[in-house]
Amino acid sequence: MPTTTRPTTRLLEFLKLICETPAPTFEEEVRGELVAKLLRDMGLKPFTDAVGNVIAEISGGTGQRVLVAAHLDTVFPKETNVKIKGGNQKLFAPGIGDNSASLAVMLAYLEHTLVTNETRPRLTFAATVGEEGLGDLRGMRELMRTHPSSFDAVVALDGHLGTIVDKAVGSKRFEVTFTAKGGHSWGDFPSPSAIHALGDAIHALNHVVVPKEPRSSYNVGEIRGGTSVNAIAQEASFNLDLRSLDTKVLEGLEQDALRRIRRAAREHSVEVRIEQVGDRPAGKCDNAWLVALAKEALQVVNVLSKTAASSTDANAAMAVGIPAIAFGVYHGGDAHRLSEWLEPDSLQTGYRSLVELMKRLA
Repeated sequence: MPTTTRPTTRLLEFLKLICETPAPTFEEEVRGELVAKLLRDMGLKPFTDAVGNVIAEISGGTGQRVLVAAHLDTVFPKETNVKIKGGNQKLFAPGIGDNSASLAVMLAYLEHTLVTNETRPRLTFAATVGEEGLGDLRGMRELMRTHPSSFDAVVALDGHLGTIVDKAVGSKRFEVTFTAKGGHSWGDFPSPSAIHALGDAIHALNHVVVPKEPRSSYNVGEIRGGTSVNAIAQEASFNLDLRSLDTKVLEGLEQDALRRIRRAAREHSVEVRIEQVGDRPAGKCDNAWLVALAKEALQVVNVLSKTAASSTDANAAMAVGIPAIAFGVYHGGDAHRLSEWLEPDSLQTGYRSLVELMKRLA
């Protein structure tokens, strides 16, 4: 049954439980089971869907049907040390903010509101899988596929306190692999080299025309290949991330980038395989009213608000026309780094801002 323990205490208890349970993208099961158990302990009846999302319907509430989601996964491998360190001013651990803090705040909110019956909308909670990296918003996409008309609004809990993500940054991601005959660096020179072709392809990408408006970007994040300093490489690969706020601009970046990669392969007489491994929708939806309510909620708790564009679970909802935002609930920094940290006192402020937002959505 739900407890009457103070939310401040429970926030830190939930944070420790969640953060210290590893949950790499595609390996969220253990953390998902933990969240499901915590929900059952509150008297709820969560279920796990086909892709691993943990979902709970909250009885009662008035007004709009709102999906509040917080993603389970982190960017860190399972063997990463995720024990929380630090004290009253700062807590440190990989994934402590993104997205353990959001899950902790939501769980504390559910536990407390089930006891107090605070004003809230008709509410569905989902702890989603596959938000990070090559997860490609897998969990939220599944929710949008299976519940296409179930929700009046979606709030993704993600990011820093005061930030309201109201625009979706789209991305296209590719794994590019070059293969060549290779050979001995002396005896077979100048046999085609996969690495030399890769180098020219990346150099060519530096000449992709990227507009300043709408904001867009490209990045080669990883490169791999070769077997020895004296072997002409038979295989080499890199991954490519293209982003934009505009769908048509993103399509143009894709066409230009892939054309340059294929040209480099032809010039080096090597084969190239281009596999699309990610496709997040760009754009904006009719969410001005939702943004206004979020700003009101933050004003009540004396937090300055700002809107931003980002790539979050809210992207998938915006793509199907559901008003959506991402709403941050903690102060911290160094997300996606081993040095990630947060200010523990900020969780209470984030909790209060969520309470205020839910009241307004009712």
